[in-house]
Amino acid sequence: MIKKRTYEENLALAKLRGKSQEPVELSELGVPGALLVTTSIGDSQQLPLWPEPVRGVPNSVLRSALFGAIQRGRRAFQQRVKKASVDGVLVIHTGPTLDQADLDVWEQALHLARVGGLGTRIQFTAGSFLKAIDRSSGGKDIEWLKGAFARLASSVVEIQDNKKAYFGPMLVGGARDDETGRYAIEMNPPIVKLFGTDGWSSIEFAERRALKKQPLAQWLHGFYSTHARPFAFKVETLHKLCGSDAKQMYSFRQELREALDKLKTVTGWKWEIDDNDLVHVVKEIKQSRSNLSLKLSTK
Repeated sequence: MIKKRTYEENLALAKLRGKSQEPVELSELGVPGALLVTTSIGDSQQLPLWPEPVRGVPNSVLRSALFGAIQRGRRAFQQRVKKASVDGVLVIHTGPTLDQADLDVWEQALHLARVGGLGTRIQFTAGSFLKAIDRSSGGKDIEWLKGAFARLASSVVEIQDNKKAYFGPMLVGGARDDETGRYAIEMNPPIVKLFGTDGWSSIEFAERRALKKQPLAQWLHGFYSTHARPFAFKVETLHKLCGSDAKQMYSFRQELREALDKLKTVTGWKWEIDDNDLVHVVKEIKQSRSNLSLKLSTK
């Protein structure tokens, strides 16, 4: 009987194959039907090796309005716009406005890059990538994916999380073959600085997927995933942090209640809005990689 390799052994094997430019069948890593080829293009930086069911994302990204809780539609182009963020985090964005669907794409790109390392060329098919983020592989979604990669490649950010800082593109760029559907993309190695040892959080992908097409609920899921014991926030503060396009606070408050209900259904997290308009979220205590000493402003 052949002994099945562990997840850690598979990742180690994938990294070695990436360095030797050999194809890696992602079915061995829990992603059936996908093919990843990593090719070194310079100095490689290794991301944390989080397991397949989660997505690793820098806390600074999830604790800001960079990927906003906005509805689909036309995108405004932003020129060095300072995005709302928690105390200790600075996010300045240049490029088209990014939404939660764009975050799905960026998360998956990082998820693939963790195998070969930042600084490698990552190759995959449009169909396998779309399947991995729970979208169809039809013509409409294939065109949408082209737009999402273009938005990420044209987005330049300046992100500072306390003493850690990164400035550069969300996605360096890439190439595609429209005949075969094959992509080759590149992630910028210095992005690893935003992760550090405790500057990132594990996002339960199945939970995020269950909140599909619910941008505010998805933003709240990412935001509260970075907190083991969430502080109380004013409704107005959350309105700013999530980048909501709701013009009236009463309208946002109703939307927020509905999103929190959806979040509770999926995660079991309890919530309430008290008489002082403070939002309280109570989670089951789990081991967290996020910084537990984050100081937040509720003014």
